[in-house]
Amino acid sequence: MKVVLATSNKGKVREIIELLHDREVFPYTELMDGFEIIEDGDTFKENALIKARAVYTALGDHEAIVIADDSGISVDVLNGAPGIYSARYGGVGASDRDNLLKLVDALKEKGLTTSPAHYTAAIAIVSREGESCVHGWMHGDVITQLRGENGFGYDPIFIPSGYDQTLGELPNDVKKGLSHRSKALELAKILIDQIKILRSHTGSVATK
Repeated sequence: MKVVLATSNKGKVREIIELLHDREVFPYTELMDGFEIIEDGDTFKENALIKARAVYTALGDHEAIVIADDSGISVDVLNGAPGIYSARYGGVGASDRDNLLKLVDALKEKGLTTSPAHYTAAIAIVSREGESCVHGWMHGDVITQLRGENGFGYDPIFIPSGYDQTLGELPNDVKKGLSHRSKALELAKILIDQIKILRSHTGSVATK
């Protein structure tokens, strides 16, 4: 039973494969050519489902289980921005660092060095059994000083609640226990296992 990731983001692929280490997991770009997916939903859930559906349809493999992540950071003093636009906050073609620096500048423009914020991760699962979506969250604060080289995205400026180090400074094993994505994936694992059990009882008739 293949679990296919509907993402080509290397940081996300690495993190998800580590978290689903006990399952056979493939980025979809190992199975087919990558293609553009228009994420025009209004929520993390909608965009995750859009990506998962697109890859599931393009694969044409009814045995596959496709999972897609849509995640981002929401900053209180910025009215929840960048939110679903986290990956493209700095504009078309922006790098992780471009996005991060724009967020830092937005805080500085308000005369602030910190603000409460939270990460959201929506994990969509699409298979012949249907569609579902689960969520995970991580709360904390963003700061304007970049600290640490670990992780990716906004990790160097996010301090999880109860800690005094950024995600860029914390060891990977600590981050895994806090991660919004790992929390959502733990729930996704349950659903994937339910599909596996269902298929073991119903056989491999590929009906959608």
